[in-house]
Amino acid sequence: MSDWTCGQCGSREREPGFLEDLGQGAKGYTRWIAGALDRGVFGGARLMGRQRWVVEAWRCRGCGRLDLYAREPA
Repeated sequence: MSDWTCGQCGSREREPGFLEDLGQGAKGYTRWIAGALDRGVFGGARLMGRQRWVVEAWRCRGCGRLDLYAREPA
């Protein structure tokens, strides 16, 4: 990704970051879950047996646009 160019403003400078999750019981970062949202009896998402990926966020220094990438956890 070293030859990245912002699709919004054309800048070639970006910086890494992450999206914080402060929800109840959150681990402090956002994850991407494969498959459509399926809610349980109490309204929460059903997650058993589903793969989870860490979300990487990159911010364009020119316009602030965010690009998100799902990365398989190590």
